[in-house]
Amino acid sequence: MRVVADRDKCMGNGLCEAVHPAVFAVGDDGVVIVHDENVRAEDRRLLEQAVAACPAFALRLVDDD
Repeated sequence: MRVVADRDKCMGNGLCEAVHPAVFAVGDDGVVIVHDENVRAEDRRLLEQAVAACPAFALRLVDDD
């Protein structure tokens, strides 16, 4: 599983970072940074919350199965 961020859509609200700061951050340019797009399956619930919290619909989860 990996998380994909569309940096062109990102509005820099930081809600993803608030939900899961180990994976997401808002950079100095005001756009999301994904620390590591390959995420642990154990984090699925938090990642789904972060994706759902994004008002710009800039995040999505991709199952690599």
